[in-house]
Amino acid sequence: MRFVLAALVVITTIALAFTSCNSSSGPATFCDTTCMKDTIKFTKDDHPLKPYVYISSRNCTADSVIWSYDGMGVNRKLALSDILGASLHLDKDFIRYSFNDTSYVWLLFNDCSSGRGYSLKIPFNKKGTISPKASAINGLDPKFSVAEGIVAYTDRGNIFIEEMTTGKKAMMTFGQDISPNYKAIHETIDSVNVTPSRIWVKVKINDDWKELEKKIELK
Repeated sequence: MRFVLAALVVITTIALAFTSCNSSSGPATFCDTTCMKDTIKFTKDDHPLKPYVYISSRNCTADSVIWSYDGMGVNRKLALSDILGASLHLDKDFIRYSFNDTSYVWLLFNDCSSGRGYSLKIPFNKKGTISPKASAINGLDPKFSVAEGIVAYTDRGNIFIEEMTTGKKAMMTFGQDISPNYKAIHETIDSVNVTPSRIWVKVKINDDWKELEKKIELK
């Protein structure tokens, strides 16, 4: 009887351990992928016209971006999937925003599922052009340091930066096409440090990690 009971204990322990392993959430995600149910709201309360930008949800993911200000007379709204071509899991703690008066608002965020960085420059004037980037280098990523007030993004062979308030820009080239996978960016761009006067990047070129640095002037 004791042997049977001991065997049952062992079997139960193994079964629980197996269940625990298989009920894990799988690979770690960039941020919380819990169902997004509430609209995320950002408002510049210290401005007399109180400009705002909202991100609404649908089916647990980010659905639309809505923006306006007091006296504008209308809410502008666009589906994020139309702007960025993707369905995103967002976490309010992993979104940054910056209003430039009632001219435009910047949104910087990373998809919680993949960690891919995005940025949006959204004008309040309906004649303005929305500037989306699906290859943003955001300081929300712990391996990317980007100075406050600066937005950074990459393409297949360069890194670009822009000052949010002035639109002044600078860039640095990697010297060749690195063919990044933006959903696994650290496979090709390990780390980044950007200030208004310097760009530093650790990047994989021809299977070798290289550190590139450039002194810059925003123009």
